[in-house]
Formats: sequence, C-alpha cells, structure tokens
Amino acid sequence: MSTAYHSNDIINAIAAASKTLSSRKDEINRLNVFPVPDGDTGTNMSLTLESVAQNLAALPAGSSSAAIRKAITTGALMGARGNSGVITSQILRGLCEGFADYDVLDTESLAGAFARSQEVAFNAVRKPVEGTILTVLRDTVTAAQEAYAQEMPINEALTFIVEEAYRSVERTPEFLPVLRENNVVDAGGFGFAIFLDSFSAAIQGLEHPLGDEFSSIRTAAPKVEIEQINDWEGSAYRYCNEFLVDSETLDPAEALDFLATMGDCELCVGAAPKFKVHVHSNTPDKVLAYFLERGQISEVFIHNMQLQSQARTEGLAAEQEIERKPMGVVSVAPGSGNAEILKSLGVDVVVSGGQTMNPSTKDLMEAVEQCNADAVIIMPNNSNIIMAAQSCVELSDIPCAVVPTKTVPQGFSAMFGFNGEASLEENVEAMTESFEDVQTGEVTTAIKDSKDAHGNPIKDGDVIGIADGSIEAVGSDIAEVTMALLEAMDTDMADTMTLLAGEDFSDEEMEALAERIEEAYPDIEVDAQRGEQPLYPVVFSVE
Repeated sequence: MSTAYHSNDIINAIAAASKTLSSRKDEINRLNVFPVPDGDTGTNMSLTLESVAQNLAALPAGSSSAAIRKAITTGALMGARGNSGVITSQILRGLCEGFADYDVLDTESLAGAFARSQEVAFNAVRKPVEGTILTVLRDTVTAAQEAYAQEMPINEALTFIVEEAYRSVERTPEFLPVLRENNVVDAGGFGFAIFLDSFSAAIQGLEHPLGDEFSSIRTAAPKVEIEQINDWEGSAYRYCNEFLVDSETLDPAEALDFLATMGDCELCVGAAPKFKVHVHSNTPDKVLAYFLERGQISEVFIHNMQLQSQARTEGLAAEQEIERKPMGVVSVAPGSGNAEILKSLGVDVVVSGGQTMNPSTKDLMEAVEQCNADAVIIMPNNSNIIMAAQSCVELSDIPCAVVPTKTVPQGFSAMFGFNGEASLEENVEAMTESFEDVQTGEVTTAIKDSKDAHGNPIKDGDVIGIADGSIEAVGSDIAEVTMALLEAMDTDMADTMTLLAGEDFSDEEMEALAERIEEAYPDIEVDAQRGEQPLYPVVFSVE
C-alpha cells in the first residue's frame, strides 16, 4: 500500500515550511530586480506563512480537516502582505478548496488540489504575467497531474513536483527580459518553490522529524506581547498572565499550588505535553521563571488589567463623542509627516507602511473599522499594497472601495477630489481623476548593482532618481540626482511641486534644495514639507 498523509502531517509540514521560508527570506529578497531598498518578496511571503502557522498552532488537538483548511485560508489572507503575499494566500486558498473532497493527501488529492489552486490564483490577478510565481504554479499543476496519470506513489510524486517547480523557476528569465538582464530568477516563483520543497521534505521526514514542528514558532525564550483585555473585575492583582507550556514532566497539582502563591484566578489545564496556564499576578517574571524551569513556554500574553479598565472607560466615552459619518478615508503612508499631511486633508486613519513594510489585509480592515463610517475609501499609495486593499474590500462588512494611488503625493492630490457626501462610486471616479496628472519623483540609494532605464550601469550605493517607477537619474549626491530627475521629467509644463523631506534629510538640506529648484524653474511654486519617510531622502510631485 502506498503512503498517504493525513491532516496532522500537513499541519506539521506547513509549520516547517514556514520556518524555512522565514530563514531564507533575505535570500529571496535579494532577487528583486529593482535596486531600491524594498526587498519585500521574501519578507511578505514569509509573513503570510507565519500567519498560517500561527493559526494552525492555535487549533485544538484533533481538529477536523475542515477546521484546518479554514485556519490555513484565514491565516493566509489576514496575514497577506504585498502582492506576493496576497497571491500566496490565494494559492493556499485554492489548495484548501481543492482538498475539501479528500480525507488524505495522496497523488489523486494532490492533483485535484493543485488544479483548484491554479484556478483561484489566476482569477485573483487581472493580468497574469509570464515568468512569475503564477507561471511556476501552472507548471507545478501540470507536474501534479502527470504524477497522478502515471500513478506515482505520493513521495515520488512530491519529489517530481518539487523538481519541476525549480526547473520552472530557472525558466522565468526566458519570459521576463528584466530578469534576464539582471541575471536573476523570479523572486516570488523561487519563494514558492522553496515552500514546496520544505513542505515536501518535512512531510516525508527527510530534513525534520515528524511531530510537533510548531517549535519553529514556539521557543524556550518566549516572545512577550503586552496587550489590553477585558479581564479586570475585582482582582487584587495587576497583570493577567496567559501562556502555553510544553512539558512531559509538569505536575498540574503542584503548578496550581505555586500559582496560588503568586495571585488569583489561577488555572493550569491540559495534559502532557501541552498545558494552558492562566493567573492574575503582580510578578509575571516569577511565574514565567517557574514554568521555564519545567518545560518550554509559548504564546505569552501579559495584560495590564488596570490600564485596560482605564482605556476601556476612556474609549467608550470617546466613541460616544464621535459622530458616525457617511464616508471615511483610510490611507497608507510611511513617515509621521506624511501622515499629518494626509490627516490635514481629511484622511481619517493613516496606516503606517509603504516600500519597507506592506500592511496586511487585516491591518487595513482594522483601519476601516476605526473610521466609524458607513462606507470607506482606501488609498494604498503604493502599487504593492493595492491587492491587499482589494482583498479588504471583498472581506469587509463595511462597504469599501479602492482609489488606486501608487504614491503618497498621488494620495495628496486624490483628497482634493474627495466628497464626504458623495457615493463610493462617485468618490472613486473624482479622486482618481484628481491624481491622474500627478508625476512622482523618488530619490533613494541603490542596494545592488543594476542598470537604469537607459541601460546605464548602477553601482551598489549610488544615489538613484525614480520617475513614476522608472530609474532616470544616477549619481552620488541627493540634490544633484533630484535636479537631474526633474530635468528628465516633464517639469517645464508643471506649475506646482510638493517636496517631501525624508527622516534623514535635514531642514537645511531641504531649504537649500527648494531654493535651487525655484531658481531653476521660476514658474513652479515649491511647497516643501517634512514627510519623514525612511530610506527615501527626497520624494516629490509635480503637476
């Protein structure tokens, strides 16, 4: 009889694959062909898989196959960041939907699940591009179907599929000239192949032993999160402590006796090797130390109940004072200065994010709820956040729509078309029209050797100027590159310019640059502001 794998095997293999992807995210990031300090494909994919692993880790033992599939799908989508993360979430969603009619993972269910994954992932992308993660997925589906047609044993089929995935990655430069010119393969496709490889190896026990592979996200040195909860009703103690304990030797009765000396509301439930501990105490360090001596602890949450009570009271009072509005706006932006400008223009909630960190679908959904509005407009202000924003629109109970801004300056201009009394459709049309003529320039430092839009060489550490996504200027001085970038853009036809200084660009440097621009372009009115965005000392718009 051929080997077949069940739900618990799949859970452990996904956790192991998540760990591997996280450990190799920098390697994947370095494949990004655009030489700006984004490096986000590996980061976004690993964060998506970490969210899946965390969701699965939270499931009770013996969960049904349906519950496991739901945890994977929800974790992937809520944790999805950037385009690569969103596409990865759709691949996982399709795999779960395709596996719904099967009880075990064998060659037949593998072929069916991959076929559905291709359908879901391709449907999520309006214009699929050859040479990307979707190409690798399609080739993987073909390999899975061939393995089923040849009646391969499951382990042989998994190896066959992984090998084809890597071969597909190697072929990606044949489809995308930008990959070929930079002598790299597609980062997303490579990340997907790594995931398949590590999953297949783990499920076969080739690299990691089967068992509780969630040790990849639970360590003896716990990650402590300080949160606020509704758990302070008459307790004489300040902190609510909750955590999991993995131990073969812990005596629950002795643990309860100890917890009683630390505080009240003590609980120690479960059986070896997994226990859940709860106690109200003023000395969480002593509580943690006791259990660290007896096993490994994880999922540690320490809540200050007194602060929670105070915050809850203040929050309820504030909610009563805030009048619900018909239309709200959520915007994404890096830097405190950019956030302040957006709020001054009427944005209700600004989500921190941009080139260096893409907010997840969950982050955007929480921001939508904070607006306290009947409907909400979302401005991504970054091309890599648009898909997460669109996912938010699909999932949110509050009606939402996306105004597809790709830069913060576009977001500024879009707000001039916003009308709080108009419908979602009317606002999308008016706001999109408001930013259509905005040209955006960005100045940053290259993080690898590359070429500009005209084939000229770029060295690691060069200052580069980017005009609406195209590298048009290269040099060694920020001001010089900014002026060269302006010359390369259609600046002579513009009459206004917004100049945003990054967090490492001083006021003196900003003022000197503004004066230089005004002298070179006397017909342009320059509005210099502090954007405080990281990594990009100068961002500007002309219109």
